[in-house]
Amino acid sequence: MTATLLSTWQDQLGAALMRQLLGGAQLIDFRKPPGEPALAAHDSLTWRIYKNPVALFAGGVSAVILELAEPRVRSGVWEHTTFKTDPVARMKRTGMAALATAYAARSVAERMITKVNAMHGHVSGEVSGAPYTASDPDLLDWVQVTACFGFIEAYSAYVAPLSKVERDRAYAEAIPAAELYGVPNPVASEADVQARFAAMLPKLEASDIIFDFLKIVSRAPILPPPMRSLQNTMIRASVELVPQHIRDHLGLGERWRLRNWEKRLVKLAGAASDRIAIPGSPPVEACHRLGLPTNYLYASKTPQRRPI
Repeated sequence: MTATLLSTWQDQLGAALMRQLLGGAQLIDFRKPPGEPALAAHDSLTWRIYKNPVALFAGGVSAVILELAEPRVRSGVWEHTTFKTDPVARMKRTGMAALATAYAARSVAERMITKVNAMHGHVSGEVSGAPYTASDPDLLDWVQVTACFGFIEAYSAYVAPLSKVERDRAYAEAIPAAELYGVPNPVASEADVQARFAAMLPKLEASDIIFDFLKIVSRAPILPPPMRSLQNTMIRASVELVPQHIRDHLGLGERWRLRNWEKRLVKLAGAASDRIAIPGSPPVEACHRLGLPTNYLYASKTPQRRPI
């Protein structure tokens, strides 16, 4: 009985998170044009990682924490987006962009990225008397570092451990998309990420906005009511991904630690949702576009391509 309830919970958590992350993804037809490849190859680690809703949620929240630690990015995110007023809608749009970058046909992804870049061109402000724009090279670099780190680290921590070689490969796979977003110096390896974190640490700041963000996300209707009590566990799982020295620097103390039993639950959910092909989801639709079986990304052995 307990095993059945746990299995049901795992399945429902994965499906609920994917529905929230889909957001505007329904505006993109991931089945078209038939046969056109995505920016990332169908046998890439990118396709393996981004299909997992637990990794996407935890990694996405972790990335936002790191972004909010940088004063100029914090100003851009907090003052020019709807995170503080409508966090669910904002997360859906962010999730859609991540999924489209990974799974949409290359021509479709390129058009979306062009629109995102145009929107960023209108975001500007001033922090401590210094002007900034969302398209400043060092800010683009930081956002790309945090996003890649969040998703890759979340998958490795809560779904399936990734070796150093696999991590490096996953970072390298993200470079083509990063260049389309205008990122001048995309990260190419795990060592590169750690070097960026070390160089950025003196510029990162603790802020009440980080805690406001965590409070807003923990209260937002992300999971259905019967599962709402698990939302704080997912938030703590996200905080846990932030490197310890940066957590200390930001004042994310013991309150945000993931308990051992919670970590086991998140890992169970991550592993379970890695085997669930959600009908209509971007990963499944992208597989259909390329003539791959529905369970291509979810089977223990990679099936063969079928005719389109």
